[in-house]
Amino acid sequence: MNYDYDLFVIGAGSGGVRASRIAGSLGAKVAICEDLYMGGTCVNVGCVPKKLYVYASEYSSHFEDAKGFGWQTQAASFNWATLRDNKKEEISRLNEIYDDLLGNANVEILRGRGRLVDSHTIEVNGQHFTAERIVLAVGGWPYIPQFPGSQYAVSSNEIFDLDEFPKRLAVVGGGYIAVEFAGIFNGLGAAVTQLYRGEQFLRGFDNEVRDVAATEIAKKGVDLRFKTDVTSIDKLSDGSLKVHLSTGDSLVVGAVLYATGRKPKLTDLGLENVNVAISDHGYIEVNDQFQTSEPSIYALGDATEGMALTPVALEEGMALARHLYNDEPCQLNYNNIATTVFCQPNIGTIGMSEEKAREAYPNLVKYRSHYRAMRHNLGGSKERSMMKILVDGDTDKVVGMHMVGADAGEIMQGFAVAMRMDATKADFDATVGIHPTAAEEFVTMRDPVADD
Repeated sequence: MNYDYDLFVIGAGSGGVRASRIAGSLGAKVAICEDLYMGGTCVNVGCVPKKLYVYASEYSSHFEDAKGFGWQTQAASFNWATLRDNKKEEISRLNEIYDDLLGNANVEILRGRGRLVDSHTIEVNGQHFTAERIVLAVGGWPYIPQFPGSQYAVSSNEIFDLDEFPKRLAVVGGGYIAVEFAGIFNGLGAAVTQLYRGEQFLRGFDNEVRDVAATEIAKKGVDLRFKTDVTSIDKLSDGSLKVHLSTGDSLVVGAVLYATGRKPKLTDLGLENVNVAISDHGYIEVNDQFQTSEPSIYALGDATEGMALTPVALEEGMALARHLYNDEPCQLNYNNIATTVFCQPNIGTIGMSEEKAREAYPNLVKYRSHYRAMRHNLGGSKERSMMKILVDGDTDKVVGMHMVGADAGEIMQGFAVAMRMDATKADFDATVGIHPTAAEEFVTMRDPVADD
C-alpha cells in the first residue's frame, strides 16, 4: 500500500521532534503535527523557563552574600514583568529553532491536533493523512483534582505568566515541580507556604536527601507544612484567595499553585479507533521497542509509563528512529540516569537510594560528607551541603551517589559517566580532586559511616 508518509508523529515535544529528525535524516518521509507549541512542555512550560526562573531567584541570595566579599550594593528590587516578558522572547526564539531543525531534516510540520482515525490514518484539521507507522509523543499535562474552589488554582503551565507577582503563594504538592517552584518564588521575594499531605516531600528519593533538603529549604524561608492538604479555596472581594486546610487552619494568598502530578495528554487522540492498550494508571503501554498493541503505532516519552525526563524522551526518540530506519537494536539502559531537582540548594542523584541499595546489597558501605561550602564562610549563609556514596562492599562497585548542594546538577553529570562505566570506590579514591571545589568531596571520602 502506498502511504502519504513513512512516519507520522503526533506531538512536537522533545521525544517527537528527535524521532522525526533522526527518521528524516535517515531517508524516511516524515510529518509531525503539534497543536500547541513547538518543543513541547520542556521548552515552553517546563525545563527551560523553569531554569531561567531558578537563575532569577538565586540573585537575591547572591546580592546578600556579596556584602561579605566587600561589595556594597544598593537595595535590589525585582520586576516580575521584565523576567516574564524576557522569558517569552527566549521561548519564541527556541520555537523558531525547532521549526528550523525539523525543516532542515525534511520533516513536514502540520499545525493542529492529530487524531487517530485508524491504525494508519491521522486526521489534522479535518484533513486525513496516511502513514506506514505512527508515533504518539503527546506528552503529559498537569492534573489538578476537583474540590470546592479548585478553579482558582493554577498549574505549572500558567505559573510562569501570571499578570501580577503574588506577594504570598501557596504551593500544593510534594514532587520536584512543587519543590522547585516553592524555591523560585521564595527567592524572588514571595512569602511561600508549601503544603503536602505526606510526611516528607520528594517521595522516591533517598530519605536522607529528602530530610537534608527539607532542612535547608526551610532555612531559606519556605514555610513547609507536611501532613496538610487543601479542603477548599474561596476567592475574596479583593481578589486574594483564602485556602482552607485539613488541619483547620487557613491561608490568604495571592495565588495557589497546584503541582500534584501530571497525566498523559490522551484526550481527543482517537484511541477508541485503534487497538492501543492503556495501563491502569492511564499510560500508553509499549514493549521494549516502544511498539503498542497496535503494531503500526508506537509511543514514547511522558505518554508512556517510564521516566518522565526530557533527556530520556530524547534518547527514546533517537533509539526508535534508528531502530525503524537504520535497523539498529532498540536497546535503552535506564539504570544510573542522573536526575536533578533545581530546588535551593540543588539535589543531584544517580543510581539507587540508600533504602533500595540496602535491599539489593547486604554488604552496603556508605560514605558521607556534611560541610559548609567555602563561599558561605565569607558570604554568611548558613546553608550546608551533603554528599554521599553508596558502595557494594562485595564488589567495591559504586551503586548510588547523592548530593544536596549548590550546582549539584552540574557536578553529578560527570559522575554519571563514571557510574555508567561501573566505577568502583577504588577508582574514586585514585582520582585526584580539583581543589578547592565541592566536587572533590566525592573523591576524598575515605572513612565509611555507620548505619544511622
